[in-house]
Amino acid sequence: MTAPVTAEVPPPTGVLRNSGFRRLYTALALSSFGDWLGFLATTALAAQLVEGFSAQAYATGGVLVFRLLPAVLLGPLAGAFADRFDRRRTMVVCDCIRFALFVSIPLSGSLVYLLVASFFIEAVSLFWIPAKEASVPNLVGRNQLEQANQLSLIATYGSAPVAAAVFAGLGLVSRALGNPFEFFSTRPVDLALYVNAATFLFSALTIARLDITSPKGAAPGADGEPPPGLLASVREGIGFARQDPLVRGLLVGMLGSLAAGGAIIAQGQLFATTVLGGGQAAYGLLFGSVFLGIAGGVALGPRLLGGLSRRRAFGPAIVGAGSALVFMALVPNLFLAVVATLLVGGFAGVAYVIGITLLGAEVPDDRRGRTFGLVQSLMRIDLLLVTGTTPFISGAIGRREVDLPGEAVYTVNGVAVTLFVGGLLAISVGVLSFKRMDDRPGVPLLTDLLGLLKRVEHVPVFPGTFIALEGGEGAGKSTQLALLAAWLREQGRDVVVTREPGATPAGARIRALLLDPQSGLSPRSEALLYAADRAQHLATVLEPALRRGAVVLCDRYVDSSLAYQGAGREIARDEVERLSTWATGGVRPDVVLLLDVDPAVGLARARDVGAPDRIEAESLDFHRRVRQGFLDLAARAPERYLVVAADQPPAVVQHALRARVAKLLPAPATVAA
Repeated sequence: MTAPVTAEVPPPTGVLRNSGFRRLYTALALSSFGDWLGFLATTALAAQLVEGFSAQAYATGGVLVFRLLPAVLLGPLAGAFADRFDRRRTMVVCDCIRFALFVSIPLSGSLVYLLVASFFIEAVSLFWIPAKEASVPNLVGRNQLEQANQLSLIATYGSAPVAAAVFAGLGLVSRALGNPFEFFSTRPVDLALYVNAATFLFSALTIARLDITSPKGAAPGADGEPPPGLLASVREGIGFARQDPLVRGLLVGMLGSLAAGGAIIAQGQLFATTVLGGGQAAYGLLFGSVFLGIAGGVALGPRLLGGLSRRRAFGPAIVGAGSALVFMALVPNLFLAVVATLLVGGFAGVAYVIGITLLGAEVPDDRRGRTFGLVQSLMRIDLLLVTGTTPFISGAIGRREVDLPGEAVYTVNGVAVTLFVGGLLAISVGVLSFKRMDDRPGVPLLTDLLGLLKRVEHVPVFPGTFIALEGGEGAGKSTQLALLAAWLREQGRDVVVTREPGATPAGARIRALLLDPQSGLSPRSEALLYAADRAQHLATVLEPALRRGAVVLCDRYVDSSLAYQGAGREIARDEVERLSTWATGGVRPDVVLLLDVDPAVGLARARDVGAPDRIEAESLDFHRRVRQGFLDLAARAPERYLVVAADQPPAVVQHALRARVAKLLPAPATVAA
């Protein structure tokens, strides 16, 4: 579960207990390994199929162009395909096609066929990736999505050095087998291609055993109308990305962070030799540092961010990458350049994992494939433009000496200039993304950042899902809670229904005192009693249920204290929040379902049931302050709240609650029998 104030993010490996995701992750790791191994093998084979340095350079470059070209032509189409057709079948077919193509490459022995096959391999991969990305949120649920994306990105980038080591090892094996077998002496790369093909076949067999929820776009709508055509789906997906502020901000930011890392990859060689005065070793350090930084950012970033709003953290992460790139361009020192490169990769990794997580969590399932397809396509185009243009821009600027006052001379290097300008552009993109996505306007970012530095206690994160129902008197929480629990139990889930105050023996006695009209409690005494009940409730009911992975439905929690004692009793909200945080150790619900109703209507409902208790007997002004307190809390953290008008028919309210809860939980069945 999540905690918005301070949180100790669990190791990402915890999500591997989900058998459905574990199978998909195995397939992803194999596919990523195969992609890197295939990239190394095909570029090496291209150089072997021709003679002469220039021809080998052109052949290798041709493989790169043919692998990037499909992104320009097919990216959005592949995403729309993932939204309209069975995603499991799409991934299985794509893996089988990649298996066949990689097997056929060594059999052809033709550079032209190699280029054509490279194009189709990348084209098929473009269909596989959106189908995979769109399936993950349906397997793991919202509260484990960030952990799942961490593991996915670690598999994607972490498999690169493994593939390089295996490629080198297979080369040694080919040489060893070259004497007794002529085939291996004349075609040393073929063994790597066959091993690569086998990884895709195994991936297909693994995914075939999964039960992945089909996209809604694959079936006719409720009104019986057929779904839109494929091209219409593409146009609809692009239009959605242009109009949705979140997707637009994420796209701009992710492209900016990728451009920062791509600039180092594209110009690392020139920067190492012309600016740092180093050689291949210096270039190797810079190249390796980028990927090491990305891996570190992906693995450690969410843990360091704790409970900081991911929407707020996204833009600053890109600003950090741009600032490190600017520093790198200004300071021609190898050690500092390596440190700066690590930071560029680290911040870019943080931005990427946040972006993928937010897209998976916020984009509707029927548009998720198109969104991921568009993201993958634009990122490849972005990388192609950066790697293809920055060296030429640097070459056009060249090395120039500028005379300064006195006898000083300043050397302007085109590589440093392009890196400097690229860093400034990344900073600008980060600032723009922050402005578009900030979900706490009016709260200085520095306040949140200082809160991260000052945090001393850690909030436990449980495998279960914590859902709180809040609202004023007569909002219908009990009715909706019972309906929601029944719906979840029909899916075979472990559901615990509880309430505050009064869910424990000690709590029952506290509840009787709190609701007794004759108790004469002062506002602070009331707040302390609610905190005491909550501490006992957490220790004996909530925490045990969440630890075993149950779905906990709680009628009232911390937000009720903030609204009733904070806004209603007019105690300073910060004081109530500190008291509640101390009582609960900072544990917060994954989502708060707020049933909003006019206090006059709600009190009339409550008083129809029986004599008013001590809280219900308070003035209408008190209950109006409580209602506003709830709404203010929801406005401060909209990603954690769903506000539903409770004066609608119960069935309409329940439909809205179920739709929000469904986004939070994994699909009821994740693995086929």
